[in-house]
Amino acid sequence: MLNKKLTITYEVGENLYLNITNQCPCNCTFCIRNNGDGAYGSDSLWLEHEPTLDEIRTALDNLDLTKYKEIVFCGYGEPTCRLNALLNISGYIKSKPNAPTVRLNTNGLSNLINKKTTSKLICSVCDVISISLNAPDKDEYMAVTRPKFDNAFEALIDFTKQCVAENANVRMTVVDVIGDEALKKAEFLCDSIGVPLWVRKLEI
Repeated sequence: MLNKKLTITYEVGENLYLNITNQCPCNCTFCIRNNGDGAYGSDSLWLEHEPTLDEIRTALDNLDLTKYKEIVFCGYGEPTCRLNALLNISGYIKSKPNAPTVRLNTNGLSNLINKKTTSKLICSVCDVISISLNAPDKDEYMAVTRPKFDNAFEALIDFTKQCVAENANVRMTVVDVIGDEALKKAEFLCDSIGVPLWVRKLEI
């Protein structure tokens, strides 16, 4: 059995990552959760309970936030599963003097998860929105991401377009193992939406 504890923050390079939930509506074939209980040398990211707002604020208050380039909502779950916590803590960070950039790493399914349009709220408190595209079309996306929503691919495209409409700094990402043809298709899709494509390395 995996050892669960309360690892709320962990460092990756110049950035501080926030692990606020283990909930996720997807079961991606390449997810790092399938290979261990931590990432980048962190302690276990499996949470014994979802941290309260006070616990997250305390974890942040114990650190010098000004030394980080970005604070990133990205752990062993989808941050928008805890939308209210995401919005509250993002605002808390941004209220600090000389606060670093706040980035959200998301699967783009927040509107489905929360059963309402959430892009405006999220873009109002997050400086960068990084959306996991994972595959260039619905069939490949469904096979790789394995979401619980039948309309997940359409929803993440709509969410991305909504963030663009909010003039957000938004990008879409894929992992580097999908193949050259899929990468070209993903680039074409991103160009049609008006966002850059970032290719990230598969972590195993």
